[in-house]
Amino acid sequence: MQRIGAVGDAVPSHYGDPMREQRSLGEGSSVVDCSHFGVISLSGLDRLVWLDSITSNVFLGIAPGDTREGLVLDPQGRIEHQFFLTDDGNTSWILVEPGRAPALAAWLTSMRFRMDVQIDDQSQQWAILAGTAEAVSRVSQGSVVWHDPWPGVEPGGAAYSGPDHPGVGWNLAYLAIPREDLSESLSDEWSGFDALEALQVRAGRPTVADVDEKALPHELDWLRTAVHLNKGCYRGQETVAKVHNLGQPPRRVVLLHLDGSQPVLPQPGTAVTLDEGSVGRVTRAVRHYEWGQVAMAVIKRTVSPDAMLTVIVDGEAVNASQELLVLPESGATRREALAARRSGA
Repeated sequence: MQRIGAVGDAVPSHYGDPMREQRSLGEGSSVVDCSHFGVISLSGLDRLVWLDSITSNVFLGIAPGDTREGLVLDPQGRIEHQFFLTDDGNTSWILVEPGRAPALAAWLTSMRFRMDVQIDDQSQQWAILAGTAEAVSRVSQGSVVWHDPWPGVEPGGAAYSGPDHPGVGWNLAYLAIPREDLSESLSDEWSGFDALEALQVRAGRPTVADVDEKALPHELDWLRTAVHLNKGCYRGQETVAKVHNLGQPPRRVVLLHLDGSQPVLPQPGTAVTLDEGSVGRVTRAVRHYEWGQVAMAVIKRTVSPDAMLTVIVDGEAVNASQELLVLPESGATRREALAARRSGA
């Protein structure tokens, strides 16, 4: 879709006024073109019981129109894929971030075996719009909609944050429309994709951009929406349970408030340092219309929450204070009880 003032490649990053677009998106006045996202459909009688058996969440019994988030983990519990799923009673609709649909569809196909499941990558047939639930409902009624569960704690989930989560009030939904119907006339106001990312970062909402080859769900607080801790066995489940019950994640996600003295934002992968030693990396950095320069970062769990960290931007050291998203003491929920039982107490 082309619109006057749009800046960006796959989809518009902004339309010339990024700060106003963030406010408009948060207030529910505008929507975002996310038509570079991927859509996979699952049909067949076994689709939900099968998906339930190979991913991190429970999908059996999902009511038509509800949304659940899931992860695909490797055998060591590390994150490989993230997705949202809604079901209309006949078909399950999976939403994935840009460029992820082919790999996820291929993996799902490899795991189908003899189950009655049909897997189709329909990314070329559907365009995606994002906005508040109210904004999305104004665009279309009766279409496929995914409601982001963040930051609620879903049944079987667990929160690794404190009581005051920055994502309180987060109210995002994604709408699928036929790609040929995507036009400027669908909404009176539009925001660029940068606005969505800025609000995501401020809400502490993890995406695959925050995932590296070592990432565990616990580190990103993904147990609250994408993992069911009481379901049966699936790939990576043993690590998920062991870290949650007996251990602690080696790293934790944090929101960094940068001092804003540099006009340039740190790039993803920029080292986060303490006393000149690296303790983590920036995953995303944005300019928020109210909070200024903020960044998501994954750092060592053992770093003191009060420590003033540093990020190097264009050769200059930028101070970064922490807003906790995952508490350092999270995890080990059954360690004391197990130790007491072993001691006979």
